[in-house]
Amino acid sequence: MNIDPRLTDLPVRAHAALVVTGMTCAACATRIESALSHVDGVADAKVNLVLERADLDFDQRRTSIAALIAAVREAGYDAAPLTESSPPESSIPESSRDGWHVVVAALLTAPLVLQMAAHTFGFDFHLSPWLELALAAPVQFILGARFYMGAYRALRAGSSNMDVLVALGTTTAFALSLFLVLTQGAAAGQLYFEGSAVIITLVLLGKWLEARAKRSTTDAIRALMALRPQTARVLRNGIESEIPIAAVALGDVIVVRPGETIPVDGTIIDGAGDCDESLITGESMPVARTPGDLVIGGAINLTGRLVITARAVGQSTMLSKIIALVQSAQTGKAPVQRLVDRISAVFVPVVIVLAALTIAAWLVLGQPLEQAIIAGVSVLVIACPCALGLATPAALVTGLGAAARAGILIKDIEALERAHAVTRIVFDKTGTLTEGRPRVTAMTVLSGDRADALAAAASVQSASEHPLAKAMVAYATAEGIKPQPVMQFVSHAGGGVTGRVGDRKVTVGNADFLKRNGIDTTPAHHALTELESRGETPVLVALNGTVSAVFGLADAPRAQSAAAITALNERGIASILLSGDTPRVASIMGRRLGIDDARGGIKPEDKAREIAALRSQGQVVAMVGDGINDAPALAAADVGIAMGGGTDVAMQTAGITLLRPDPRLVAAAMDISRATWRKIRENLFWAFIYNLVGLPLAALGILTPALAGAAMAASSLSVVINALALKRWRLRFIEAPQA
Repeated sequence: MNIDPRLTDLPVRAHAALVVTGMTCAACATRIESALSHVDGVADAKVNLVLERADLDFDQRRTSIAALIAAVREAGYDAAPLTESSPPESSIPESSRDGWHVVVAALLTAPLVLQMAAHTFGFDFHLSPWLELALAAPVQFILGARFYMGAYRALRAGSSNMDVLVALGTTTAFALSLFLVLTQGAAAGQLYFEGSAVIITLVLLGKWLEARAKRSTTDAIRALMALRPQTARVLRNGIESEIPIAAVALGDVIVVRPGETIPVDGTIIDGAGDCDESLITGESMPVARTPGDLVIGGAINLTGRLVITARAVGQSTMLSKIIALVQSAQTGKAPVQRLVDRISAVFVPVVIVLAALTIAAWLVLGQPLEQAIIAGVSVLVIACPCALGLATPAALVTGLGAAARAGILIKDIEALERAHAVTRIVFDKTGTLTEGRPRVTAMTVLSGDRADALAAAASVQSASEHPLAKAMVAYATAEGIKPQPVMQFVSHAGGGVTGRVGDRKVTVGNADFLKRNGIDTTPAHHALTELESRGETPVLVALNGTVSAVFGLADAPRAQSAAAITALNERGIASILLSGDTPRVASIMGRRLGIDDARGGIKPEDKAREIAALRSQGQVVAMVGDGINDAPALAAADVGIAMGGGTDVAMQTAGITLLRPDPRLVAAAMDISRATWRKIRENLFWAFIYNLVGLPLAALGILTPALAGAAMAASSLSVVINALALKRWRLRFIEAPQA
C-alpha cells in the first residue's frame, strides 16, 4: 500500500505537563512561557505560577519532553514531567527547610531591629558596627543565597525577576553600610545593615507563608486525588483477590464491602447500598444504588455489599476526567492575566530605571549619596511584581476548586469569564428541567386493532434512543407485547422515526412530522387538543400512511426546577425554555415552572439559531442541555452548560458540566463565576495599589527599605489570602431529600 507522502508531514499533536521549580514571581512565569513558546514544534505553552506547572501542546515529530525540559533549564529554572500521583506543589521537606530559614533569619535580625526601635523611641542603645556586620552577613549571603542564585539564573537567561530586585536592593544597602564601616568608622546605629537583613527576613517569611497559602488553593484537587484507591478486590474464578488498581481490566467483577471506596466506574450486578458521592458530584446526601445502576469510582459504599462490573478504569473513569479537566482549567489564562503578564515582562527593568532616576534626583537636589542610595533601594524592594503574578491564578485555582467541590465542573477560563456576565439562560426541557423519564399516560386508538398499533409502534421505537421511544417500548412491554424486527429504520431529529415492520411502513412522531410525510392527521385532532390541554406530549402512529393511534406522554418536572428558575430571576437572569414539544405543551410547562418565555416546536438545529438571534440582540447567553442532543446549541451559546451524567460528550461540548442533574446548580455556577471574577478584580486592585502608592513613597524617602520589604511581602500574601476566601464559598440552596 502506498502512503501519501504528504501525510507523513502532518503534525503529531501531544500534550505534556511539567512541574516547574525556581519561579518566584510573574516575570519568571512569563520568561518560561516565552522560552517554551520559542521551541520548534510547540503550539501552545501556559505556565501557572500558583500550581508551579507548565502545560504544553506540541508536535512530537519536531520536539520532545527532554527538549522542553532543556528549554526551561536554559531559561534558568528546573522542570520535570508531572506525575499523576500528586498535584504540583512544594514538598514538605522544602517547606520545613524554608520555615527554619525564616526562624534563623529572624533571630539574627532581631538585635538589629531592636536597636532601630530603641533609636526611634529615644533610647540610647547601640550595637558595635562589627557586631551589626556579623549579624547581617549570614542573613545576606547564606540565608539570602537563594536570591543571588535566582538573580544569576534570570540574568544569565537575559531576563529579570523578583530575585534581581531583592538581590540588587539588599546588596546595595549592605555594601553601603560595609563601605561606611571600612572607610569612615561609622558610629553604631548609623548604618543600614538592619535594612538589608529585615528585607531578606521579611521576603523569606512572605514566601514561606505564600507557599503554604498557595498549597491551600489546591485542596480541592488533592481531596479528589485522595479518593483514588490503590487496590481493588476482584472476583475471578469464584475467588476474591486484592490486586493493584492498575491491574484492573474492563469487564472485571469487583467486590466492594461496606465502608470501602469504589475503585472504578461500573455497573452493579448484585447487591444494593447507599453511596457517598459528595466529593465527586457535590451531592451531600447518600445516594441509593441497586442492581443495574451505575456507580462512580471514588464514591464510598456506606451500606451493603456491592458486586460491580468495571465499565471504566484508570484515566477513563469519571473521577480521573474530572481531575484532568479541573487541572486543565486551572492552568488556563484569562485575557486579563495575559495583560498582567505583558506588564510583568517589562516591570522589573522599568523599576530598575526608576530606582536609578530616584538616586539621580536626590543627588541633583543636593542630598547625601547614602540617602539617595537608600531611597533607590526602597524603590527596588517595594516594586516586586509577585502580587501581580499571583492575583489572577490564585483566584482561579481556588474558585475552580470550590466549584468542583460543589459538583460544578468548569472546563475553561473563557467559560468562567463569560458566565459572570450572562443575561439570558436557555433551557432544554426533556432531561434538563424534567426528569427525562417520560411515561405513557394515555393511548387513543383511531383505527385498527389496539394491540397491533402498539406492537408496530414499539417495534420501530425499539431502534431509537429517544426518551419518548423508550417510554413507549416500556409501555408495550408492560402489556406483554414484544417488539418485532424492524427494517429500513430512519430517525429524523426533532420529528420522529420511520421503518418497516413486516410488510407495513410505520411512521411515529409528532403531527408536523406526519404531515411532512403526507399523512392526514385530521382524525387525531380531538385527541391532540385534549393531550396538549393537559400539558402532555402527543405522539402519533401511522400504519401505511393512515393514523392508527395517538399516545400521550408526560415527563414530570424535576423537583428543583421551579426553585432553579426563581433563583435565576433573583439574580436578574431571565430564563427561556426551548422545546421540541408543541407550543401549547411548552407554554404549560413554562407557566408551571415560572418561565414567561417558553417556545415549542423548536427542532435541535433551530435552537442554535434562536441562541444566535439572542446574542445578536446584545444578550450574553448560556444554554443548558443534556450535552448530546443539544450539542449544536451548547456550542452556539456564550456559555454551554451540560446537565448531569458527566458524559464524554457533555464534558467536551460544554464549558461547564453539572455533575448531578440538579438545575439549581445553574444559578450556583453563575454565583461561583461572579465570586471568582470579583476576587480577581480585588486582587489586581490591591496588587496595583501597593505599587501605585508605595513607589512614590519609597522614591520620596518616606518608606525605609525595611518598611518597603514588609509592604512587598504583605502585598503578595494579601492577594493569596484574599483568593483563599473563595474556599468558604458554599451552595446557597438546601439539598432536596433523596427519594
